Amino acid sequence: MNFYSCLIAQCAQTKSLNTLRALHTNVIKSGLSYLFLGHKLIDGYIKCRSLTEARKLFDELPIRHIVTWNTMISSHINYGKSKEAVEFYDNMLVEGVLPDAYTFSTISKAFSELGLLRHGQRAHGLTVVLGLEVLDGFVASALVDMYAKFDKMRDARLVFDRVLEKDVVLFTALIVGYVQHGLDGEALEVFEDMVNRGVKPNEYTLACLLISFGNLGDLVNGQLIHGIVVKSGLESVVASQTSLLTMYSRFNMVEDSIKVFNQLDYASHVTWTSFIVGLVQNGREEVAVSIFKEMIRCSVSPNPFTLSSILQACSSLAMLEVGEQIHAITLKLGLDGNKYAGAALINLYGKCGTVDKARSVFDLLTELDVVAINSMIYAYAQNGFGYEALKLFQSMEKLGLVPNGVTFISILLACNNAGLVEEGCQIFGSIRNNHNIELTRDHFACMIDLLGRSKRLEEAAMLMGEVRTPDVVLWRTLLNACKIHGEVEMAEKVMRKILELAPGDGGTHILLTNLYASAGKWNQVIEMKSTIRDLKLKKSPAMSWVDVNREVHTFMAGDLSHPRAHEIFEMLHGLIEKVKTLGYNPDTRFVWQDLDEEKKMSSLYYHSEKLAIAFALWKTTGRTTTIRIFKNLRVCGDCHSWIKFVSLLTGRDIIARDAKRFHHFKEGLCSCKDYW
Repeated sequence: MNFYSCLIAQCAQTKSLNTLRALHTNVIKSGLSYLFLGHKLIDGYIKCRSLTEARKLFDELPIRHIVTWNTMISSHINYGKSKEAVEFYDNMLVEGVLPDAYTFSTISKAFSELGLLRHGQRAHGLTVVLGLEVLDGFVASALVDMYAKFDKMRDARLVFDRVLEKDVVLFTALIVGYVQHGLDGEALEVFEDMVNRGVKPNEYTLACLLISFGNLGDLVNGQLIHGIVVKSGLESVVASQTSLLTMYSRFNMVEDSIKVFNQLDYASHVTWTSFIVGLVQNGREEVAVSIFKEMIRCSVSPNPFTLSSILQACSSLAMLEVGEQIHAITLKLGLDGNKYAGAALINLYGKCGTVDKARSVFDLLTELDVVAINSMIYAYAQNGFGYEALKLFQSMEKLGLVPNGVTFISILLACNNAGLVEEGCQIFGSIRNNHNIELTRDHFACMIDLLGRSKRLEEAAMLMGEVRTPDVVLWRTLLNACKIHGEVEMAEKVMRKILELAPGDGGTHILLTNLYASAGKWNQVIEMKSTIRDLKLKKSPAMSWVDVNREVHTFMAGDLSHPRAHEIFEMLHGLIEKVKTLGYNPDTRFVWQDLDEEKKMSSLYYHSEKLAIAFALWKTTGRTTTIRIFKNLRVCGDCHSWIKFVSLLTGRDIIARDAKRFHHFKEGLCSCKDYW
């Protein structure tokens, strides 16, 4: 018998499934009793990752001991089969086998994963009857953890208080529960009680406290816990690493995060992910991309959360090529259908103007949820594909998905960018009638912009009156609409409202200056410019940049500093003369200086977006690839018209991303349909 036991143990250790099957056959032929070897064979099959054969043998056993039941329950939980684990637990009770401490500490995890609160409460009652709740720390810890996951912190605390001998595992379980539910003050009270009782914290306790102090904004005590982590020799523990990086990230102390990371002897994929997430959250996207590349070089496999964060960084930087490389990694890891990575990829391609790729990713998702739908609608919205966004929005009901506040903001933005006024009004009305959705300033901003751009300024102003406390952004949205349509009188009223809220708001002064200029009110322009000088306000210079052959080139209006300025201006002049023959006529309304007509036209010719496109066309002569330019401000109306003619003249697709949206120029047309 011992001989067989040793051989089964060896098979389990070496994961030799075929050898184990042969041994099993030999046991049957030898007529040996399952009573002694049944459990060992089941354990062997489980360690060889064959739950099916373990289950088959389990069903054949004449007598099933509590240890065997526990093995089946715990193994199914470990393999992500919590539902089957609960079935084993229920069958065990039916057969009259009483659970022990190990059973309860294991099965409670399955209850919380499946949301089976009633099952959990009944199991808790049984622990009380068996006297395990107050006497066994592991059972109590499991119950505390279970109730915390059910958001029943009061019940978790009641279990904790009844335990006679409290250990570090029990204290930590309650502290973790409090922190996860944002009850950081209560967590620190429990920690204080723990210290007073002389219970020494472990790595998980300290890791949780670091998160808690980060949440509370208590840097001093957070650094104190960091010191304890170092003195305890726990810096290399994954939980400590992750929590330290998270805490310093919360305090925007990126350099400290980098210092902690660089001091690590070893970093798990969880630590790498935590570090990258912190960098992205603190606006250090370029560093995050560099760290991700190092992670790949170290042969550490990213998980969906890593990929989601780094793709977010690529989206912010419009790094399409790097994003495509990360997409390839996602495919290689088989995570292309993952909802987190998928939503991030959709967001990336949407923000880089490649909507067709965003849709391809969307169509390959294995699980569609509201987040994925929202990402795709927003991608359509940014790029001016209003009807496509509406079609997807309308499909949500068939998919059994309920739109949330973000969905409505995205679809209103889609209507706004595509000029779908009536559709936008209808959707806004449906939000008003939906008691489950609260109208926010973002919803009002989209609608006010939509009405204002459609010259329905009185309606936009009336809608503004429905907002309880309109902020500067909302008023400036209405002011911009006044500028577009030359409504000077309303603009002056709006400006007074804005200056009541923010007397030194530079954007407002500049907007009104441009409105006066477009209306030819040069005396008011002089007054506004004098005010701007007195307030020492600065206007952000218009800048455009283009990526050609993996090198970014930046241009400002009239900029002569580029080393190839001669070639750029030569190309630009040639383009201007050629597009004039196609019907391009410089629109001097977009010149905000009091100049004669010829000088106004000349100033229009050297806008930053024109320079960027001329450079890209000169540098890529003979190619048919899409030209992508970016601008920090809105594309002006004259440049918008000029780019349409250039796309018709050259046959090249041009994608321009400005401060508000994408414009897709193709064969003389733009995706915004001139509603920009």
